[in-house]
Amino acid sequence: MLHYALAFLVVALIAAVLGFGGIAAGAAGIAKILFFVFLVLAIGGFVLSLMRKP
Repeated sequence: MLHYALAFLVVALIAAVLGFGGIAAGAAGIAKILFFVFLVLAIGGFVLSLMRKP
């Protein structure tokens, strides 16, 4: 999931450099959403792994 977030971030940066503002904003928004989903899943997995160990 983090890989896709980074890929959309790269697309957003390239689009911004080339002057495609709408595409850059859309790709940056998708990258931000994917990053936060990754963060929630990573924290959830960490908490669950702590709860399983006695």
